[in-house]
Amino acid sequence: MTATKPYLIGIAGPSGAGKSTLAHRIAADLAAPILSLDCYYRELGRLPLAERARLNFDEPGALDGELLTAQITDLAAGRAVEVPVYDFSRHTRAPETTPLAAGDFIVVEGLFALYWEAIRALVGTKVFVNAEDPVCFSRRMDRDVRERGRSPESVTGQYEHTVRPMAERYVLPTRAFADVVVSGTDLLDHSAALVLEHVARVRAARAVRR
Repeated sequence: MTATKPYLIGIAGPSGAGKSTLAHRIAADLAAPILSLDCYYRELGRLPLAERARLNFDEPGALDGELLTAQITDLAAGRAVEVPVYDFSRHTRAPETTPLAAGDFIVVEGLFALYWEAIRALVGTKVFVNAEDPVCFSRRMDRDVRERGRSPESVTGQYEHTVRPMAERYVLPTRAFADVVVSGTDLLDHSAALVLEHVARVRAARAVRR
């Protein structure tokens, strides 16, 4: 027997724009779990650590899109999944997984949350968070040094060589698929209200159709 089929909210945008901040606010308001696309980077343990660090982590192919799509499909159908755990300091997956059960809502958050058509088709409210490049870079630097054990030099090099150009190629174009576009520098209350208003409208329309 499957659980309740959840309403999915997808939050995309460039690195450092404020996706995670908005995702956590929406998740708190709706008592919903967050499915982070950061968990789905491919396992690279077969490669030497120095080689892993040089790879491009800012293109869609860096993620296990097959597993991600399969697990979001399961969640949308009301089935629980085992979410991978990724170790960013070593660019490998941890041996353990994290169980995630389907509830009333699930927030899907990450660079490419609106990239794959198969995933977009399952998402009820598609959100794009944008911010100017200097803001994104400053936030990325703070996060990667503080949370992921990176050096400022490595963060700067990665941002210039892959983060910014890959965002322009793959992430920014997905804004066209968004139902709601917000700025990562606007008041969080305002951005969250816009998202929740859209969620309420869609759910009300679905209830009428039933």
